[in-house]
Amino acid sequence: MLRYVLGRFWQSLVLLLIVSFIGFTVLSLAPGGPLSQFALSPGMTQEQLDKIATQMGLNRPLPVQYFDWLSHLVTGDWGRSYRDGQPVLTIIGQHLFATLILMGTSTVLAVAFGTTIGIVSALRRRSVFDYTMTVFAMIALSIPTFWFGLVAIYFFSLKLGWFPAGNMFTVGDGSLLDYVRHLVLPAMVLALVDVAVWSRYMRTATLNVVNQDFIRTARAKGLSRTRILFRHIVGNALVPMVTLAGLQLPALLGGALVTETVFTWPGMGRLFLDSLGYSDYPVVMGLLMTSAILVLIGNLAADLIVAAIDPRIRLE
Repeated sequence: MLRYVLGRFWQSLVLLLIVSFIGFTVLSLAPGGPLSQFALSPGMTQEQLDKIATQMGLNRPLPVQYFDWLSHLVTGDWGRSYRDGQPVLTIIGQHLFATLILMGTSTVLAVAFGTTIGIVSALRRRSVFDYTMTVFAMIALSIPTFWFGLVAIYFFSLKLGWFPAGNMFTVGDGSLLDYVRHLVLPAMVLALVDVAVWSRYMRTATLNVVNQDFIRTARAKGLSRTRILFRHIVGNALVPMVTLAGLQLPALLGGALVTETVFTWPGMGRLFLDSLGYSDYPVVMGLLMTSAILVLIGNLAADLIVAAIDPRIRLE
């Protein structure tokens, strides 16, 4: 197990290097480059832009700039924002918690509803419930997330007035209930597509387990349906779903970017779009690296959990 973890650690470092180099190169070669924000200042001359480029080291070869940025990154210096001069790590830390809360809540909802729907659909194969959930999944996977968000705001906020239309809390009201009311709509919208994905995968995984010989043996022994369901069917069907949870992290982060924008949720997704709009490249690179680290950690955790759940799997 230790050997496997160390191997994955080194693989993760290589992947982070590749991601960082590609991201740094793309941003540096983008139209306007890192100096585009400074060029918007009134009265800025080309001579002043050249002076800023020299001070920031932007006139050096791209590989030199990259390795200089990387050397500062590994020491904890992720640079400073072009907008307000704050450290990048400080800015990301101010928005990371909001994104983790949103992603965590939506994941819990997706797992709870998705696995339940998938199991019931598999046990009641070709029933009205199964066909209905299949249609629901196809609709959820076909319609963009931002559309669901706008529809949710229209009905539940503007028409019914049940939930706030956006933001994370009401100014002047720091109660837990207020936070929960603001969290409901974006978490539900973000979880909707994942519920569809989880239900389809869980249905397939459950059907594969139900047809196994050990399930027929358990029935022949006279075990109760409840024990067979929870001890043998669900336990074995969840093994591939844990791996799916790790693979879904990139999609979840992408969905969070859209959802946070629609609901003006102060998380990393909204910060990413704002930073791109302002050409705040140090913050963009910091968010890119943070997202890559979260995805790699999530995939490693999923592998370790699978090994713990299923004793037949040995990570060497």
